This record gives sequence, structure tokens and C-alpha cells, in this order.
Amino acid sequence: MVTAVQSIDDPNPHFHIDIETDDVEAETARLLTLGATQIARWLECRILRAPGGHLLCVLPVHSAPEVFDAQARDWS
Repeated sequence: MVTAVQSIDDPNPHFHIDIETDDVEAETARLLTLGATQIARWLECRILRAPGGHLLCVLPVHSAPEVFDAQARDWS
């Protein structure tokens, strides 16, 4: 997972967390089970709101394969 902090147009928290994954649908489902709600889709990305109000963007892999493989976590 790579973390990026960006400015967003949202009156509730002023940052969001990008979650890079090799299975966007499965990671989205996992986060929904934990209480997040999906609020939008953008291209292949899913935009969720965590129970505490923060935004989460679930993104397909965009890191170099060796970086993703070395840093990825399996939360199952």
C-alpha cells in the first residue's frame, strides 16, 4: 500500500487515503464489511467513506511490480 496525501474538495476531513490493490473489488468488499460506504466510482477506482468520515480511494496497482510485491499486505 502506498499512502498519498492530497487536497480534496470536501467539507469533512481535508485529506484522503489511497489504497493500492491487485483486487479492487475484493478490497472494496473488505472495507465495506468493516463499515465503509461507497460514495463514488472514478475509472477503475472506488471512493469510500470510512465510519469516521475520512475518504478512502481504492486503486488498482500502479506501482512497479517489484515495489508492490515487496510492500503489499494480505489482510485476509
